[in-house]
Amino acid sequence: MSPVASSTSASDVLVIGSGAIGAAIAYYCTRRGLSVTVVDSGAVGSGTSSQCEGNLLVSDKEHGPELDLANYSLKLWQGELSEHSHLWEFENKGGIIVASQDSSMASLQRALRVQREHGIRVEEIDVAELKRYEPNVTDEAVGAAFYPDDSQVMPMLVTAHLMRMAAEAGARIWPYTEVTGFLRGGENVLGVTTTRGSFWADAVINAAGPWGGQVARLAGVNVPVEPRRGYVLVTEPMEPKVFRKVYAAEYIDNVGSSDGGLQSSPVVEGTPAGSILIGSSRERVGFDTTFNPQAVQQIAANAVKLFPFLAETRILRHYFGFRPYVPDHVPVIGPDPRAPGLWHACGHEGAGIGLSVGTGKIIAQAVAGEQTDLPLEDFTPARFDELSEASA
Repeated sequence: MSPVASSTSASDVLVIGSGAIGAAIAYYCTRRGLSVTVVDSGAVGSGTSSQCEGNLLVSDKEHGPELDLANYSLKLWQGELSEHSHLWEFENKGGIIVASQDSSMASLQRALRVQREHGIRVEEIDVAELKRYEPNVTDEAVGAAFYPDDSQVMPMLVTAHLMRMAAEAGARIWPYTEVTGFLRGGENVLGVTTTRGSFWADAVINAAGPWGGQVARLAGVNVPVEPRRGYVLVTEPMEPKVFRKVYAAEYIDNVGSSDGGLQSSPVVEGTPAGSILIGSSRERVGFDTTFNPQAVQQIAANAVKLFPFLAETRILRHYFGFRPYVPDHVPVIGPDPRAPGLWHACGHEGAGIGLSVGTGKIIAQAVAGEQTDLPLEDFTPARFDELSEASA
């Protein structure tokens, strides 16, 4: 028989979701002496964090609060969390954006100017320099940009170790515990009801990833997070032929697009094990798990254009995951004034692993009553009702 939660004990913080973002929130909250409970409808880290690549990128973000959060998070990965880097296989490999047309190179140069204004380290490189970095890249390139700080981690290891450290500091973890509703005192959120009992908390944090919109609806508020499906291909192991994360300039446009149809742009990177990971695709199809051969074919064809040698390389497997998409492409982070006591930390789409630690720290700071390192107003959940009122 499964244990039943106590209906009498309360936590300072209850986190809904045990992916990388939920784990980072739990970690940073426990470091501030807060009591933490984490609930998840499945196993720890079994959602989006188990179905992604583990990117820590600043290169694919053009401007605004997401770029600031990416830069802030990168400093945490490289700074106060660096002592744990070996636990999650942190690799500072750098990233390269390749432009194969003059128009895409012009767009890339505009992005570089904005990124430099936000403190991002980036170097524009010519074709000869590009070939020194990546000898096997396409001969069709007209220019590129190199980002020395783009990095990589193993997302499941990030999730597992941050959650482990939170548990060692006293956090209580409840896997296979689905949230079914919210405990209320008038308009205030006081906790959650679940398939294993009720949990009370001063702050309830929705870190449910692509299910974040569903959780918000249970509380009666509008947070339009929905799943966006993406595939990744994995090649046979080989001698190193791709040395950094390399992608086409079109990838940035696809990240920022709101088109619900299938989009694909090449993203290629090597791994320490010798396999090459190949992406990317985006499509809004709900939680449909039906295999889409068109997506895989497009990814493969685009990758061959970027690295022609891949035409002779065997694909061993593919996998896909659901990323938490929001229409304005800005994560939803902070307290929800429409339901006091409810907080959100979702909507990061494909950047969730990289942004997880920054999100976790500013949420923990705010819950603990500290001044946050980044302004939460830029990520407010209430903006969606404001947009609805403005368009009415």
